[in-house]
Amino acid sequence: MRWLPVLYVAGLLVLEPVTPVEWPVSFVLIALPLVTAFAHGPAVVAGATAFAVLMLGILAGTPCCAGRPVGYLWERYYVAAYVCTALVGILGTILAAHRVHRERTLADVRFVADIAQRVLLRPVPHRIGDLLLESLYLAAAAEARIGGDLYEAVPTSYGVRLLIGDVRGKGLLAVETAAALLGAFREAAHDEPALPDLADRVERSMSRRATQLGGSEVGERFVTAVFVEVPLEPTLIRVVNCGHPPPILIRSDEVRELDSGRSAPPLNLGMLLGEPYHVDTYDFRPGDQLLLYTDGVTETRDAGGSFYPLLQRLRSWRSLPPRDLLERLHRDLLDYSGDRLQDDIAALAVRRPADDSTEPPPSPTG
Repeated sequence: MRWLPVLYVAGLLVLEPVTPVEWPVSFVLIALPLVTAFAHGPAVVAGATAFAVLMLGILAGTPCCAGRPVGYLWERYYVAAYVCTALVGILGTILAAHRVHRERTLADVRFVADIAQRVLLRPVPHRIGDLLLESLYLAAAAEARIGGDLYEAVPTSYGVRLLIGDVRGKGLLAVETAAALLGAFREAAHDEPALPDLADRVERSMSRRATQLGGSEVGERFVTAVFVEVPLEPTLIRVVNCGHPPPILIRSDEVRELDSGRSAPPLNLGMLLGEPYHVDTYDFRPGDQLLLYTDGVTETRDAGGSFYPLLQRLRSWRSLPPRDLLERLHRDLLDYSGDRLQDDIAALAVRRPADDSTEPPPSPTG
């Protein structure tokens, strides 16, 4: 776009000598200030306006270039063109100043959004005890920075507690709900000794917040989530699923979903049903890896409308450590969707190394 004014003038200079004298094409220079305003500031647009008026005069009265006598310089047609170019130049200068102001405002807003994301979805530690962790977040909209998908990993005296969730809906309300949920989890993870009690406390916090917000959609403000506890000593994990896609256990000889069929309702709906949370226990041996993800992963579609085959992909990536696994998943999702994600995506990978000496060092950036 920055070179468009130069190409525009070059095209005119090619056409002008080969067109008949009676058909001047130099009038297209009237649009040069607006063409320049697409990618340049007001000072450059003002300069382009002066250049356009000068070029109109040169093409009007230079026999060697346009084949017209000097007298054409002050013909009414060209005088009108000069005036119109100046007026369009004033308009282009104003538009360029407005565009530059909006771009600076947008840059400031994106900077604030980046800071908000660092607070809301701060990078998880790359190592907690003997566990290796990595996180991934992809926004469906290129302009977006934060949304309703969330994750967290908190080291506690009960072990490492993980959370991944997906807030219903979009926009500011979803971001506010995600922030409230993460705040409740980060606090309660240290206080509640049992994983079902942790889920219940977060549930109560979400219900209070939905009631305070009021409105007609209190019962619809829900969050699907998975709570996972990885004790630091025993080789097992505990899972409480609240209506979320089940975690995936990755081993050298198998890849399977940890789905017992006893998932609880999403958060803020469980209080309505009054059912207790059920905790499932699974082996989590050295060398095993756990992948938590939101439904934006499995609901990604290709050009033909087919859903992303997550389990099939993971079977060919079983040996990858968390950092490489999520990097490969990131690239593959973009390739599969043609760089057109339909939903936000969050993923959290955690691995218990078989041998610390054989594991790659954690990524410095995540």
